[in-house]
Amino acid sequence: MLWLFFFLLGTVVGSFLNLCIDRIPRGESVVLPPSRCDSCGRQLKFYDLVPVVSYLLLGGRCRYCRKKISPRQPLVELAAGFIFSSLYLYYGISVNTFKYLVLVSVLLVVFFIDLEHLRIPDRVVVAALLLGTFMAALTRELVPEALLGAAAGFLPLFFLAVVSRGGMGGGDVKLAGVLGIFLGWKKILLVLFLASCLAAAVGLLAIASGKKGRKDPLPFGPFLAVGVVIVLFWGTDIVQWYRYFLWD
Repeated sequence: MLWLFFFLLGTVVGSFLNLCIDRIPRGESVVLPPSRCDSCGRQLKFYDLVPVVSYLLLGGRCRYCRKKISPRQPLVELAAGFIFSSLYLYYGISVNTFKYLVLVSVLLVVFFIDLEHLRIPDRVVVAALLLGTFMAALTRELVPEALLGAAAGFLPLFFLAVVSRGGMGGGDVKLAGVLGIFLGWKKILLVLFLASCLAAAVGLLAIASGKKGRKDPLPFGPFLAVGVVIVLFWGTDIVQWYRYFLWD
């Protein structure tokens, strides 16, 4: 039943991540003041903050002013719950599990902020950098791998940003370097490949459907986040399939 504990833990963490998603782009503290309604400003009680359950019981509306609550809130909580429990089931109780729980928490914040605001705040990147460095320092032999991973994540996107003259955002470049600290050079290269493929496919579909023009910006952070999740669960299978396809 430990998977249920990790699912519930994920929903609780997801509730805090919603707070980060709301406040960080506005430059506000994620600690104080306590949670409040964005519409009426009323401070929320503990029973208004039960992950997913409160949203359902309140019909997706604030208890006090009856304004609609963004469906993003239960979505983030459920996503965190499912990913947390899946990481436990896949990796068990290990340092890697703890490291990846931290990583996906950061990426959920990145995903929704970049999707809405088209930027990745430095506060998020710096927090991820400190956390990733701490994780690498837990096991000394991981330090060289973390440094190689940082270079493997940072340099390709930095080169692309220079060549494209701003076509790749600085936040994406810095985030890729930080992701390399968590993942190492092999995994981050696969993440960059998958994220690029996904971004290209979505961009072409958006242009073909008329929803975006060729010069309209497309946030890359969400694709990096999806690429990381794919690699965490299916990265080994993808590499094995590629080797089989290439040489057999």
